[in-house]
Amino acid sequence: YRVSADVDEVNTLKSRLDHWELPADTTDAHAPASLLKLWYRELYEPLIPDELYNDCVTHHAEPERTITIVNNLPELNKLVLCYLVRFLQIFARSEVVQVTKMDASNLAMVIAPNCLRCTSQDPRIIFENARKEMAFMRTLIQSLDTSFMEGIY
Repeated sequence: YRVSADVDEVNTLKSRLDHWELPADTTDAHAPASLLKLWYRELYEPLIPDELYNDCVTHHAEPERTITIVNNLPELNKLVLCYLVRFLQIFARSEVVQVTKMDASNLAMVIAPNCLRCTSQDPRIIFENARKEMAFMRTLIQSLDTSFMEGIY
């Protein structure tokens, strides 16, 4: 997730998926990860709606509050976020981290900007909140019970 894929390959994959064609010839393992991040980033509205953004950055290190925020999401946003977090929790397992070197903090760092969007135009606030956005996602990866998503593909 940390390494960007070739832009042309990602665009080709995106185009094929936009036409409901399943790509079978992907050679770059980073391409699907880049495509996933792109999909979240290009959503018209962020996965975490603007009206909940301040709660996320304010309570980024409080597991109970972060779970409450997730529970207050619109149902579709909640399901998509929980599915994503479940996926990231698999990658955050110690046996996977030993190979990928991508622990919960690293995963949160690369996915947070795609799920939360700072509404401020002030570079200082954007920079300051980036750390809190990452902490919010890390807290979800480490604390959110996503067992209800098991078996959903």
